Amino acid sequence: MAADTAQAQQADAAASVVRRPQAMLWWSLGLLAAFALMGLFVGLNPSAPFTQPLDDWWRALVGASTEGSLHTTAVPMFFQFLGEAPGALLTVILIPVGLAIVGRWRSALFFLTTTLVGPGLFSQGMKNLVDRPRPATDEALGLFGPLFQVDHGSFPSGHAVSAGALVIGIAALIPSARRTARKVWWVIGALLMLGMLWQRTLINAHWLSDTIFGLVAGVSAALLMWWAFWPLLQRDYGRPVWFMHLGNRTQTSPA
Repeated sequence: MAADTAQAQQADAAASVVRRPQAMLWWSLGLLAAFALMGLFVGLNPSAPFTQPLDDWWRALVGASTEGSLHTTAVPMFFQFLGEAPGALLTVILIPVGLAIVGRWRSALFFLTTTLVGPGLFSQGMKNLVDRPRPATDEALGLFGPLFQVDHGSFPSGHAVSAGALVIGIAALIPSARRTARKVWWVIGALLMLGMLWQRTLINAHWLSDTIFGLVAGVSAALLMWWAFWPLLQRDYGRPVWFMHLGNRTQTSPA
């Protein structure tokens, strides 16, 4: 027990002298500025911003119809649920509670804050400011509107914001010393973000630019929180999980 306490104290002392990475802050602010600038352009012409030709081309290429069944198969539905109640249960409750149970309360606070700032503040705030129309049905061109129920405002994609925040948020929980784990997660995270971009445009819920800048918003929010919580996360990296040492404590306790 004394050894565990000493190890935790050493981790806290080491983390207290670690400086926050300035590059992370600048990346976050740069991405946030790009997101805000795109929001300005959309707000000036919500029905047809400068990205509309690209958005129209992608929609004609990817958008599904009501007669198809691809959008209801397992992979698209996984991304659909990831941005709805099941995904919120995972990111707002299960992961933070799990982190708190193993003694990583700082990481739990970071992850909860990240998932609330990105999807909550950035996504809903911008939606209400610009209120871009969703893709609408155009029978003459054979195009369809959203194939699932959606709320108001197409920019940005809330699902994409959540995906970006989730990928960076989990990456922040992995110590830099675990290089293999981080590399594996970056690959998985890239697939998650690309998959979310594809699914949101497949079901005609968003324009392509909505999803791209949704990812930008989620990533920028998570990077900003990672930078803000950097010293606390460093402390958690070196803190032993309490229940993994219960056996050692029992063996060393006096008879």
